[in-house]
Amino acid sequence: MRSIKKLSTAIALVALSMAIGVASVRASPETPQLGTTLLTSLLSNILNTANTVGDDTFSTMTLDASTMSPPPTQHYGPYLTGSPDSGSCGNYWANDTVNRFFSVFSHDGSLVIVEQFKDGTFRTPAPLYTAAQLPPAGSPPSPEPNPSPGACNNGTAYDGGVVADGVTGKFVGYFIIPLAPGIIETSNDSHCSATTGSNTVPGCDTYTFITSHFSCTYGSPGCSTMTFFDRYTAPVTSTGPNSGLIANVWKDNSPDRGGMSGDIRST
Repeated sequence: MRSIKKLSTAIALVALSMAIGVASVRASPETPQLGTTLLTSLLSNILNTANTVGDDTFSTMTLDASTMSPPPTQHYGPYLTGSPDSGSCGNYWANDTVNRFFSVFSHDGSLVIVEQFKDGTFRTPAPLYTAAQLPPAGSPPSPEPNPSPGACNNGTAYDGGVVADGVTGKFVGYFIIPLAPGIIETSNDSHCSATTGSNTVPGCDTYTFITSHFSCTYGSPGCSTMTFFDRYTAPVTSTGPNSGLIANVWKDNSPDRGGMSGDIRST
């Protein structure tokens, strides 16, 4: 994951039978760099599978010939990574640890990458901001009070929600990244970074993997996340920081997956 996450704002969600655009103003577990793409038969099959099995299952299932048609042509990972996680208000609200898996689908000239986030855990709070990481003016401070991840859901004003230090939980998720025609896979290196031959330096994240394995820069037109889903759950306990939770499930999804909902919120 990147330690510095840039917020991305876009407007547009049209029917999946047309060109598709989705928008985000936050990140989990990493800011998706969103773009616009054309629905192909390959992309349609992947979306249909996610719709059929459900988002939670699609986040963790094995993507192979027994579950996907056409199946992936390559698999990469797991890559164990960790970084701060930003919430709906733009603040870093927790630290994440997660295993990343990348599956490459290639069919009839189309390329789609599915990134899955498995065995994810989080703990509040995230580190203090540096000058380079400050959110836009007007965003709540971090980490005290640490705004809860859903305190500005779907671009609404900060509602005062906070999450206490020491709250822990789990998360799963996925990114679906269709690549524009003409983009090719330039490396089959098994490391997250094909450039450095490393899984940890300069850090394994979506940008590093995509940019070092394909002939595009992640976040550029035709090389961006289209659909994403992330679900965070914090068990309510009888003692400790989790005992004060009044909301314990937060979903950070692209608009075609319902947008943001819920919260991880302390009293």
